[in-house]
Amino acid sequence: MNCKFVPSVCSYCGTGCGVLFEVIDGKINSTLPLKSHPVNQGKLCIKGWSLHEYINSYMRLKAPLVKENGHFQKATWDEAITHAAKNFNRIKETHGPDAIGVLVSAKVTNEENYLAQKLARAAIGTNNVDHCARL
Repeated sequence: MNCKFVPSVCSYCGTGCGVLFEVIDGKINSTLPLKSHPVNQGKLCIKGWSLHEYINSYMRLKAPLVKENGHFQKATWDEAITHAAKNFNRIKETHGPDAIGVLVSAKVTNEENYLAQKLARAAIGTNNVDHCARL
């Protein structure tokens, strides 16, 4: 049995807490707080403690999917981005920019959320921006 600990950063939010993954035979087995990390100083929220469950979930998407003829098909990143851009343009031309909404996330930094709303307002032309944590 090959066991090692790999330092990383939690991906659940934009805080950037330090985590330590216990890796056994190439599979992440558990998540621990990184005591020496300046952000969380050895503490983790409940989501951080369960990060390995998210990573190992059978439901986790590991490749982009494109819906063709009512069914999802695996695609390359280039194919998925091209498909999304084509459909965004089609929707915008047919129904106007306010037919598009942008949902931002607590899993990214404030700067990334700022850029997403800037993209929505300046490039797409819509004010339909929302956040998953809004109550």
